[in-house]
Amino acid sequence: MTTQTLAPPTAERPTGPRPRTDASSGRSRRRRASLAPWLYILPALILVVGIVYVGIGYTGWVSTLDWNGIDDAPRGVGFQNFLDIAADPVFWGSLGHVAVFGVVTIVVQMVLGLTMAVLLSGKAVRGRAIYSVVMFVPVVLAPAAIATAFREILNTDGQFNQTLRFLGLGAADTAWLADPRFALLAICAINVWQWTGFSFLLYQAAISQLDQNTFDAAAIDGAGFWRTVRHILVPQLSGTHATLALTGCIGALKTFDVVYLTTGGGPGRSTEFLTTYIYSQIVERYHAGYSAALSVVLLVLALALTAVQLRVYRMGED
Repeated sequence: MTTQTLAPPTAERPTGPRPRTDASSGRSRRRRASLAPWLYILPALILVVGIVYVGIGYTGWVSTLDWNGIDDAPRGVGFQNFLDIAADPVFWGSLGHVAVFGVVTIVVQMVLGLTMAVLLSGKAVRGRAIYSVVMFVPVVLAPAAIATAFREILNTDGQFNQTLRFLGLGAADTAWLADPRFALLAICAINVWQWTGFSFLLYQAAISQLDQNTFDAAAIDGAGFWRTVRHILVPQLSGTHATLALTGCIGALKTFDVVYLTTGGGPGRSTEFLTTYIYSQIVERYHAGYSAALSVVLLVLALALTAVQLRVYRMGED
């Protein structure tokens, strides 16, 4: 009797699609992981590119037109608007006002903010939190409210002049916002009152991060208060100085609301800023092309100031 050996059954080859290998699955996961961060920032990217950069490009195109902003057929004039700006005395006057405003407000705010931060940094000072809140409250107030209040305070019969009369200084009785000699300085004072708290807050935060051992060593060596502040404290706050100077310059170029709501650029253009001049050109005179050219100049000035200040700051660190 013969025995028949049976061959082992062969596995049938699957007819469906091959399962994905671990390598291809890993590549897919890595691809999804690399795309995930872009999906998170996509809304902000659309907002910035679609509004900011597209708006800048559109403004640059309008700056090459002779257009009132309404007609359907604007006329191209190339760079003529920029040539007109170079010969415009109002533009140069407004640029000078911005320069004076920026220098005065930045210096005064930094000095007052640093002084208050140093005075309130001592451990013996009670109620430091309350003082900090009082200093910072003007920063969060609406510019419209501030302008309305100071129009009343600096009026001829306002509270400021009443205080001067009480002190026997009636000769200084004047309409501070309506006098071309004092209007720009009055706006500087308003800005200093509003934004000194911001400088104070940054200086206070920076001082709290400094190494206290350095000041203890200076005290042991016999350094006085002012010498410690000048030679030890101030140099260590160079980053804060640079930040406040940078934000102050950009803020001076962008200042509009307080100026427009208090003086409107007057009297006699004594407080005309670049922003108020741009506003008057587009809203009151319908010079859309010229106002767009002024806006481009304002952007270039802001970028140039930022680049210069960052360069100076980096050179100081080296």
